Amino acid sequence: MRAAVLEEQGKGVVVRDDVKIEPPGPGQVRVRVCNCGICHSDLSVVDGAFPAGLPVVLGHEAAGVVEEIGAGVDSLAEGDHVVLTPCPPCGTCYFCVRGDASVCVRTAGLITNTFPDGTTGLSIGDQTVFRGLNVGAFAENVVTDANGAVKIPSDVPLDVACVIGCAVQTGVGAVLNTAQVEEGATVLVLGLGGVGQSVVQGARLAGAARIVVSDPVSERRESARALGATDFIDPTSEDVIARAMDISGVGLDYAFEAAGRSALLETGLGALRNGGTLVAVGAPPLDDLFTFMPAAFVITGKKILSTVLGGANSLRDIPRYIALWQNGRLDLDALITARRPFGEINEALDDLRASRGVRTVLQIS
Repeated sequence: MRAAVLEEQGKGVVVRDDVKIEPPGPGQVRVRVCNCGICHSDLSVVDGAFPAGLPVVLGHEAAGVVEEIGAGVDSLAEGDHVVLTPCPPCGTCYFCVRGDASVCVRTAGLITNTFPDGTTGLSIGDQTVFRGLNVGAFAENVVTDANGAVKIPSDVPLDVACVIGCAVQTGVGAVLNTAQVEEGATVLVLGLGGVGQSVVQGARLAGAARIVVSDPVSERRESARALGATDFIDPTSEDVIARAMDISGVGLDYAFEAAGRSALLETGLGALRNGGTLVAVGAPPLDDLFTFMPAAFVITGKKILSTVLGGANSLRDIPRYIALWQNGRLDLDALITARRPFGEINEALDDLRASRGVRTVLQIS
């Protein structure tokens, strides 16, 4: 099949047509990938901020059509339209049965880039190719556990639905599942890429009274205005913490770091009121450290939470977000600011490096 392969970090990807994919095994399905969004986690691997086994096929924010069913699968059928998820819940492990499906044992594939048995189902000649971030969707086909492909109505455009796979599950879920923001709360969003814009929408859905956003790109701040943001900060010319204090008098209830930068975690912590909650949503490079004084937490009662894919149970949340979009309460289209053919994947990665737009979506097939 045709796939974009990262062969050396820092060098971009190479679109090849000689990547072999194994047929689905028991409990698996093969999906023809139609569209895939470009996420910052993909870029972090390409540029070397995150380590990865090589060669690897990245891409994890995708939607497509089921084309082949493995033995024992009765939840899907050939022809079903699906959104893929990087955190497929098994439903029976220690974490799933306690309501923590986003950290299911199967999500170890986010780190290993393999199936639980150590295989990948991908190869070039005799060389194993890794399935990046538990999906490997910069390719014409993906083989995944059946729970990794969530059925959606066939009339939902796949180039729109694909952004639910990561950006929306992560951002909206961070608000509704992880922080459980209450109606009337005040919220700060640091970083307004696809995930940050989704945090804004989650805060609006939760009924937040003030949604304060900070991003150096003015176009992104304007996009957030249309999605429900109420207050706007340019961090290149304004003091975020001082503005937060001006807005509320005591600091804000919640701060969401959505850009993957530890310095913004420190900013978010400073912008909180006593007893407020900081939510680490973005994924900083491994050597990007966040430091704080534990005594300050004893004195102020502030809290830090982290989230994987917004605490999603994808079998529950993907249909929920589709329904919210159908009812006009969640804007998926606004997240997609560029569409490119598969052959322009390196240009799409450049879009993200340069903070052009919000989300670039690839047309794979």
